[in-house]
Amino acid sequence: MVRHEAAEALGAISSTSAIPVLKKYVTDPERCVRETCEIALAKIEWDNSEEGKRHREEEKRAQMQMYTSIDPAPPTSGLLSGKPAPEVASEASINELKAKLLDNSLPLFERYRAMFALRNIGTPSAVDALAAGFTDDSALFKHEIAFVFGQLLSTHSVPALLKVLHDSHESDMVRHEAAEALGGIATPEVLPHLKEWMQRGDSPRVVRESCQVALDMYEYENSNQFQYADGLDKSA
Repeated sequence: MVRHEAAEALGAISSTSAIPVLKKYVTDPERCVRETCEIALAKIEWDNSEEGKRHREEEKRAQMQMYTSIDPAPPTSGLLSGKPAPEVASEASINELKAKLLDNSLPLFERYRAMFALRNIGTPSAVDALAAGFTDDSALFKHEIAFVFGQLLSTHSVPALLKVLHDSHESDMVRHEAAEALGGIATPEVLPHLKEWMQRGDSPRVVRESCQVALDMYEYENSNQFQYADGLDKSA
């Protein structure tokens, strides 16, 4: 997970000086590392394309962005920024993006672009399309969907996230992101599930600690005091 985050950070910084290192580890034995390097390399290439340069200039001129984080891949063209046009957010468009999201024959970078486009649409139908991605066999891919749900904070995603959290056969990194997304959504029904996996003896450490952080997020979202990242001490 740490090496994945390092590779993703290199993609976010988008310096061409990182290309040799990313290329070196694109064949790493750890699947999540090599997939992250693959996506980071594609992002750096896109950032230096004409479309990427135009988008960067548009972002500089924009008064407000939908999300302040740097996405590991840009949303599909037409959904790069701003409120989606009605035709872009149509059911037909969502179905087309869903098909790309689930198409294992496409490069991960293109599937990620569909993922972030669906995030920018953000409707219940778009959330359902994203949730379908939890059937993929890539832990990296699924953890990114859970992260996107944490950005969207849609209550419509809660059932899918709870299913992931409770799946003891799922990768810890996916369950970690699901727990934190649930903490951010912070509706009453998520509370007992976060408490359960924080306290269970068979809960993997990263899942247990993520639930501790998520519970602190839950408290913050439901109070006027900022307590984020305090949960590890409280629950130790």
